[in-house]
Amino acid sequence: MKLRADQTGDRGLPMPLWLQGALESAQAAIISAILVAAPIAIVWLTGGFSQPLDAAARLAGQAWLLIHAVPMELTATGEAAVADGQAGTLSLIPLGLTLIPFLLAWRAGRRLARASYTDQLWQALLGSWAVYSAFGAATGFVCRTSDVVINLWFAMLMPLIPFALGMVVGARREAGSWSRLIGVDAVDWIATTSQHSRWAGSYLASAAKAGFVAVMAALALSSALLAVDLFVHWNLIISVYEALDAGAAGGAVLTIAQLGFLPNLAIYALAWVSGSGFALGVGSQLGALETASGPLPSIPVLAALPAGGMDYGFVALVVPVLAGVLAGWWFLREGENHFDEWLAIKVHARWFTASASTLILGAIIGVVAGALAAALAWIAGGSVGIGRLTQIGPDPLWMGIWVAAEVGIGVVIGYAAGPWLERRQLAQEDALLKV
Repeated sequence: MKLRADQTGDRGLPMPLWLQGALESAQAAIISAILVAAPIAIVWLTGGFSQPLDAAARLAGQAWLLIHAVPMELTATGEAAVADGQAGTLSLIPLGLTLIPFLLAWRAGRRLARASYTDQLWQALLGSWAVYSAFGAATGFVCRTSDVVINLWFAMLMPLIPFALGMVVGARREAGSWSRLIGVDAVDWIATTSQHSRWAGSYLASAAKAGFVAVMAALALSSALLAVDLFVHWNLIISVYEALDAGAAGGAVLTIAQLGFLPNLAIYALAWVSGSGFALGVGSQLGALETASGPLPSIPVLAALPAGGMDYGFVALVVPVLAGVLAGWWFLREGENHFDEWLAIKVHARWFTASASTLILGAIIGVVAGALAAALAWIAGGSVGIGRLTQIGPDPLWMGIWVAAEVGIGVVIGYAAGPWLERRQLAQEDALLKV
């Protein structure tokens, strides 16, 4: 990383990194606030809100905090309102809209990394995070009301999670390596360890990557099934839009909000195909093996949910298994199964060592995939804080267990069938070369 010529003050002196970081974060905060407030402003201008302008502005600020994962306590006036379930915690994060601050932070992180020397990026990051944290605290202070209680500590710290993550990812992308970013050369550190430690490290690192491959493949397949389901039930979705009669501006805002929750729905689809299922309200359970849902709000995308029991729903459980097969094949191609090599040296019974190492590999990759799936379930779930909708999303523990078991089975199949797949691929390449 190197200081660029255009990162200077009016007198040709370099701009302090902490100041440049503060300016980058202020720019990102303002842009994200404008993007969130624009749809609400359009609805207010077209008469969609009966509240005054200051109420609409506070709603925009609360929406900005929500996409930054800041929970809000919805209070109700009167004992009857509380008894009817009109009070609770609003914590359901629209992950699609959370990409707005993440991508803005990614851009800022790249710019700051380009302007920093090695070991100096922390100055820019501290300045940037301090300003963004202050922006979140100020927004929480201004936008809290008697009906929406915002913890200022949460408003100060929670926005840093997507923003700091985006900045670190962007800075790493610009620097090209962690050694250039933080001054620590991992290659030199690894060279000081023993050969057995390096083999164990590469084995575990490849297994962790394979677990990530499995989760991403399962999520991609689940998203494809979600897209097919939305296409098949498109007429029902349109019917809900027509029944709501929200107008052009209201319909556009409703569509934006649903797109914001599209990543959540993709994770719910993964929970559905895994068999663990997900909840859309207290007492409900929707999955490939069981469907029991109560009354749902009039949201168009919810019209595409599978209704009633499905005779062949269990077939969907093959999706995580197929993802595990892909992960097992990927691990074979990596060629980092040093545990199998070590076990073969210690025990001279190949039938036993091959079986044992493959089963252990399936267990390790399955645990990694299950942990990642549980993390996704935890991030995508939450509460709307009203009525039955205080429990939304998959149960992280059960989703992690189901995905771990299914991916583990797939890994064993994929790793065992990998040599045959490799030979078949080589045979096809040879045939193409002869042609």
